[in-house]
Amino acid sequence: MRFFMFCLLFFIGQATGSEYKLGAGDQIQITVYGEEDLTNQIKIDKSGVISFPFLSDITVIGLSTKNLASKIANGLRGDYLIDPQVTVSIVMYRPFFIHGQVKRPGGYPFQEDLTLDKAIAIAGGLAARASKSSWNITRLVDGKKAVFDANVSSAILPDDIIEIEQSFF
Repeated sequence: MRFFMFCLLFFIGQATGSEYKLGAGDQIQITVYGEEDLTNQIKIDKSGVISFPFLSDITVIGLSTKNLASKIANGLRGDYLIDPQVTVSIVMYRPFFIHGQVKRPGGYPFQEDLTLDKAIAIAGGLAARASKSSWNITRLVDGKKAVFDANVSSAILPDDIIEIEQSFF
């Protein structure tokens, strides 16, 4: 059990670092400096593949914005442009979900540095019958669902499902 918790904490630390990984539902903007015709705003669908002018389809799920910018720049370099300057920015993050004993359950766009207390505030706060401690987060870890206990300072990631239980007292 300790090893599992260590792996989970390591994963959470990695995922909340500056290397945000793109996924289905993220909306990105790709800009090629000096080439307005190549500026695109794209919403990543569940296939995880985007089309970009002059390049073949690109699989973007799991890439950071820097990795994607580098991949596009390398693809454009030579045949199309001498030294392309490419930036990729996130216009809108994919959502997280919160349900149970909150005032406005549902899906909300992810925000950087999101913690459980902030997610509860976004959902309108705790409902009158909400438990003050029985909170769970369901997250995909290496393709498998993992459920763990959470507290107000737990990091929230895109695609997380937060469950706020009902208090029995």
